[in-house]
Amino acid sequence: MVQLTWTQTFTRTARRLLRKNPTLQSEFQTVLEQLETDPAHPRLRLHPLKGRLQGKHAVSLTYSHRIILLLALDQGRITLLDVGTEESEACP
Repeated sequence: MVQLTWTQTFTRTARRLLRKNPTLQSEFQTVLEQLETDPAHPRLRLHPLKGRLQGKHAVSLTYSHRIILLLALDQGRITLLDVGTEESEACP
C-alpha cells in the first residue's frame, strides 16, 4: 500500500472542484483508493507529463479532469499536487 500526501494546493483545488461538481465525489474517492492500493492499475491511466510539468505524472479522474502527482514509489509515497482540467493546472 502506498501513502498519499496532499499538498495545500491539491486540498484547495480538490475542494473547489468537488464544490462545483458534487457528482464527482464518488469517482474522486475511488481514484484515491485505487492510487493507494495499485498506482499502476490500467483504470487510472497513469502517465508522465511533458513540457513545464515534466517530471510529474497524472492519472485520469474523468475524461476532462486529471490529478497531477509526484511518484516516489521506492519510498512508498505519492504526493498529490493538483487536480483540474489540462488548461486549469497551476502546478509549477
